[in-house]
Amino acid sequence: MKVIEPVELFQKLCSSGAVQKGRLLGLDVGQRYVGLAVSDVANRIASPGSVLVRKKTNIDIMAKVFQKLISQHSLVGFVVGYPFCLWGQSSVEAVQVRLFMEDLRNTGRLNGLTYTYWDENYTSKCVEALLEPLDLNPVKSKTIKDKFAAVGILQGYLDNMNRKLKSGNLARE
Repeated sequence: MKVIEPVELFQKLCSSGAVQKGRLLGLDVGQRYVGLAVSDVANRIASPGSVLVRKKTNIDIMAKVFQKLISQHSLVGFVVGYPFCLWGQSSVEAVQVRLFMEDLRNTGRLNGLTYTYWDENYTSKCVEALLEPLDLNPVKSKTIKDKFAAVGILQGYLDNMNRKLKSGNLARE
């Protein structure tokens, strides 16, 4: 597993002709759960996936789940939500995301896969605001929030990259 710049991941998709073949997986990495979202085959629309329970002891199991998802959905990369700090400092959440990705990389099960970090600021808060009027039970609300935060992360990335591709700015960066 190798971390690359956001534009580099999308350029890799475009240059390999994989825009019509490969998909991306969005990850919302939390302290206890990881929400997942997957792009469509054209890499334009993100859809909610599942939520994985995150424990230090189950990282190998999670890597196996990711291997299965890679096979099922023809995944070529991950877009990982990252809480970029507005003041340039690393937050506790940012450190947690990096540690999770390092643990996942250290399993050795996802070699050859690339991933990038994408700003996740306010994705969970936006989903919470949408769910509040529904008055769901807390457990159901949490899993929905994690899934749709991953959708927000991945959709934001896809929109940004497709806009750059359409304007011709993707190749110049």
